[in-house]
Amino acid sequence: MTSADTSARPRTAVPTPAGGISERPTPGGTGAAARPDLAPADSIVGEAAAAAFEAVVRTDALRRCVAMLRGRRETFAVAESLTGGLVSAVITGLDGVSEVFRGGLVVYATDLKSELASVDPALLAEHGAVHPDVAAQLADGARQRCRADWGVGLTGVAGPSAQDGVVPGTVHVAVCGPTRRLVRSARLDGDRATVRIGAAELALGLLAEAMTEDVG
Repeated sequence: MTSADTSARPRTAVPTPAGGISERPTPGGTGAAARPDLAPADSIVGEAAAAAFEAVVRTDALRRCVAMLRGRRETFAVAESLTGGLVSAVITGLDGVSEVFRGGLVVYATDLKSELASVDPALLAEHGAVHPDVAAQLADGARQRCRADWGVGLTGVAGPSAQDGVVPGTVHVAVCGPTRRLVRSARLDGDRATVRIGAAELALGLLAEAMTEDVG
């Protein structure tokens, strides 16, 4: 009969009668199985949402953007509100993207849209954080603050509650580049995860469109 291999288990310090310290394997093994409070990622966001996230990473629009940016020796950056860093996570899921991706700003709070992404405070006071012009200024702010050639901005309401009278699923995305600016609005159906993933897809598609049409 062979004994179980405990060399890979975490070890706990245990006082000895002589006053010294010995170590023994911590019961329960390692990883998430040893920590019931740490659930696997797919159980937190849902299997469907996790699969959709992976689909965005593999989207043709993102790969086309990266290829065009490399060919032009240009860079891009993002400023995100409702997606809370999702777009940056999607982008950095691609190997070698550091050649073209400068970084991102997560400006979830309204005041940070002005302080970090240079959105006009008067615009925010008049229209709130969810407005096409806010998305446009987020895109320009990302471009300027991150010193990139292209900027992408996203704002909206993921739900399930309305925000400042704006219904859930409302999304505004924008792209600002060397010679052009595009803004697109949409009403997306689904839960929070679905709306956020849809906003990421919309933004990346708009960037691909803007870069394809850009002649500057």
